[in-house]
Amino acid sequence: MDFPIIRKARVTGDHSAFVNGMMNGSGFESRRRHTQEKDLPSGPNWVVQKFGGTSVGKFGAKIAEDIVIPGLKDQRLAIVCSARSTSSKSEGTTTRLLRAARNVEEEDGGRYAEIVEAIRSDHIHAGEEAFVKDEHSQVLQKYVDDVMAECDNLLKILQSAHHLGGFAPRTKDMILSTGEKLACHYMAALLSARGIKAVYVDISEVITFSFAKGLGDDFYSGLAKVLGERVLALEEGAVPVITGFFGVVPGGLLNEIGRGYTDLCAALVAVGLKARALQIWKEVDGIFTADPRKVPTARLLDSVTPSEASELTFYGSEVIHPFTMDQVIKAHIPIRIKNVMNPRNNGTIIVPSREDQLPSRGSGLIRNRSASNLLTKNTPRRPTAVTIKAGITVLNVHSKKRTRAHGFLGSIFSILDKHRLSVDLISSSEVHVSMALHSEDSLLSGQGEEEMQIASDSLQGAVNDLQKWGDVDLVPSMAIISLVGQQLRSMVGISGRFFSTLGEHGINIEMISQGASEINISCVIEEREASRALNVVHTNLFTFLD
Repeated sequence: MDFPIIRKARVTGDHSAFVNGMMNGSGFESRRRHTQEKDLPSGPNWVVQKFGGTSVGKFGAKIAEDIVIPGLKDQRLAIVCSARSTSSKSEGTTTRLLRAARNVEEEDGGRYAEIVEAIRSDHIHAGEEAFVKDEHSQVLQKYVDDVMAECDNLLKILQSAHHLGGFAPRTKDMILSTGEKLACHYMAALLSARGIKAVYVDISEVITFSFAKGLGDDFYSGLAKVLGERVLALEEGAVPVITGFFGVVPGGLLNEIGRGYTDLCAALVAVGLKARALQIWKEVDGIFTADPRKVPTARLLDSVTPSEASELTFYGSEVIHPFTMDQVIKAHIPIRIKNVMNPRNNGTIIVPSREDQLPSRGSGLIRNRSASNLLTKNTPRRPTAVTIKAGITVLNVHSKKRTRAHGFLGSIFSILDKHRLSVDLISSSEVHVSMALHSEDSLLSGQGEEEMQIASDSLQGAVNDLQKWGDVDLVPSMAIISLVGQQLRSMVGISGRFFSTLGEHGINIEMISQGASEINISCVIEEREASRALNVVHTNLFTFLD
């Protein structure tokens, strides 16, 4: 068998001359999209607030005192929480639960008990720090009892799985749900200690209806209805604190939805309640033109469209789960991204643009460029944002035969689907295809070309199958840099400026993808150049664009 070649990215000369011909003009109108929340359609007096795990872990008391209690003055609140984390997502409760689940299936399994004990200890310690024993002894005792019970149940599930030598996706879902349960016990206790009638609402087994057609619109509509009924059944004045884990689904919730399932849960609660707003609370003021931690000149955006927010999320900016926007935008519920550390700031609102609200193009299969409003006077002057997605591996396949293109490409995609590999970008010709791959788990391991090895069973299986079709090589340590903006293809010359800016600063492009999305232009660069690329693109296309 031929072995795939793992190589460094190609380094070529200055390619700015090639893209200069793409720069055809710069007479843009200013972008103005200041949408006021009072102008948006509103439902009953419910607002759904979703808090991320780091926010709950670091700023629980602040959430209770500065966000929830003031918010109850003129509206009803439903609260949804992710699993707690006190440092980063990589060390959060969900990550540790996944680590415990993996350990169950390992030959030397046994460390899962230590992980459960650490989770138990962390949550009890958080409660002891949050509640004054004399004043809140009953609240603290109930919270500790709840934590002990959840962790005892978790340990029993893990022990059973260990004895059986593994577990089904349903069991993995049950393990993961512990993180959201613990977080909601904590938040409910924080509110109870401040005199709020908080009610812990466990929805981990709320799915009791049939969904034979899969996780489609019917499933989400049915689930939203059930969630709304569950909350409305609570007594008047109660503040529901809802677990962000909404039940067991075929294939596993994490596999089918991803780590953003709590965002989706909050959206479905909002739809079920016909809420007038969904608030997503993070540790940043909203959505910026670039990651403000890496680009000091990044600017806060007043508003973005759902399409833009989806693209930014997919290509590296942790904005909001795309399924979330699908649900609430269809229900005409605005989404606002806000900062737990700066609750008075308006943040960024996600509302549909005119293009998002246009009728489906399904009535016209063939359209010309004018149908996209490419040359309207309202074309924005610059893109909305630039983002980076690191941890990319480029997979190249070059056909050994002069096979027909559709047969070659069809086989490639079938193999990737068989091994459940996600492709972020693709560039192809009749006999060659390049694909940018990304995975939560490492695809490769080792340092340097000589030591680098395939670490993923899925990738190894795909490579074995792909080698029947042609020569395969892998390019590790890459990143995708993406421009995102509504009507991006209408901005004449913007592609040329993007590519030439990278070329003029000596940043080589491994592959380019443009055209599949009307609001995205992306290319693959070396990961070590990611931060520099982000800054030079932002400076040239956002800060000093002529």
